[in-house]
Amino acid sequence: MLVGVDTGGTFTDLVAADGTIRKVLTTPDDPGRAIAAVIDGLGATRLAHGTTVATNALLERRGAVVALVTTEGHEDVLEIARQDRPSLYDPFVDRGEPLVPRALRFGVVGRLAADGRELIPVRPSDLPPIPSEVEAVAVCLLHADLDAGHERAVEAELVGRGLDVSRSTSVSPEFREYERALTTTVNAYLRPLCRNYLRGIAGLAPEVLVLSSAGGNLPLELAADVPAGLLLSGPAGGVQAAAAVAAANGHADCVTFDMGGTSSDVCLVRGGRPEAAAGREVGGFPIRLPSLDVHTIGAG
Repeated sequence: MLVGVDTGGTFTDLVAADGTIRKVLTTPDDPGRAIAAVIDGLGATRLAHGTTVATNALLERRGAVVALVTTEGHEDVLEIARQDRPSLYDPFVDRGEPLVPRALRFGVVGRLAADGRELIPVRPSDLPPIPSEVEAVAVCLLHADLDAGHERAVEAELVGRGLDVSRSTSVSPEFREYERALTTTVNAYLRPLCRNYLRGIAGLAPEVLVLSSAGGNLPLELAADVPAGLLLSGPAGGVQAAAAVAAANGHADCVTFDMGGTSSDVCLVRGGRPEAAAGREVGGFPIRLPSLDVHTIGAG
């Protein structure tokens, strides 16, 4: 039997194909406990899961200790960001601390030109030892979206040292170095937490699928590998459900409104299809991964 479970900031809700509806309080210390409790005794053969665990971990800064490896001379990309930031002329703006402190950002020798040509061969073996407190590493090299060879060499070196590596060309293989570096860093920041949590619910049904920010279902292991793609997982599920209800009642165009105990989410549906976006800002971080164009505010 198909069962859908949504883990929100306040409640964990279940809807089953036989009409069963259940609700329990979310267990923030271990979200899998609430999922196991709400699904108990239903005999689920397929579990479709939407979650806000990745979102809340990012907003509350509860992720892993992360290092960033980038092209030598570009170690400050996360702080430099972009010139056209919304608070450009605000002398009192509080931008917050970057996810990776300066001491954990490392430059690697090697350079690609803007057209992808190799200018300087990469030397990953020259990287210094990564401190033992680091739980995950993000790798983002300049112009790697045109040729991932240098990044793969750096990844192989770091994996050989026993480190958990998120490589930008496997997470967000697009140009725009800042967004690519930030998205990869967020992925590394979330992966240890989300991987443990998702693998913990793997045995609750023969097949477990996880809803992505883009509104589709991902195999559990892929979702665990790229948790940055889950930042709007729960809200995307609400949009898809609302769009289906509207279509069943003859409305191809609508505005969806999903209010939970923590946040309220709004999205525009045109022609029966939710509006999509190439990326969304989550907690002030521009995440460059496909998502539904969901706008979120506090529940109030």
